[in-house]
Amino acid sequence: MEVRKHGYSKRRTWRKVHIGMCVKTQQILVVAMTGNDVSDESVMPDLLDQITDPIATVGGDGAYDVAECYGAIYDAGGSPRIPPRRNARINTKGDIAIELRNQAIARIKELGGGEEGRKAWKKEVGYHKRSLVETAMYRIKTVFRDKLTSRNPKNQSTEVFIKCAALNRMTAFGMPESYRLAS
Repeated sequence: MEVRKHGYSKRRTWRKVHIGMCVKTQQILVVAMTGNDVSDESVMPDLLDQITDPIATVGGDGAYDVAECYGAIYDAGGSPRIPPRRNARINTKGDIAIELRNQAIARIKELGGGEEGRKAWKKEVGYHKRSLVETAMYRIKTVFRDKLTSRNPKNQSTEVFIKCAALNRMTAFGMPESYRLAS
């Protein structure tokens, strides 16, 4: 109703921050900022191209279960940790990158299929480590606020890079040690 009455608002938009990080050090290695109209999976190849060090594994949620992401991960020398969609089928016409996806689908079926197989596969490949990226995003938003002060998209991008660099410095000083207490 409001759009019809006042017209489309150009001010109400958000930015997406895409980060790639090292699981061991929790350092943010690559950052990209896009508009809300850019899909997550289209950014992954560009992020992987920015990493110069060897890549062992690349994790992501089901949104990254597309051929372009598997191809980019394969080209970077990494191993994907992306859960296939629930209705995924083995692709017989794919290249070597799609074969990595086929292996995940086959392994899920070996582990019992369905939700139980997916859960066992996620545990087996260490999929839970992906949550460290969510934690890093939470840390960025709580330490530096969840709003950008710049209005210009180029300046907003610079602001995000500076926030990530500052968070890396804080992380280098040390992270809290957490451990499970015996119950």
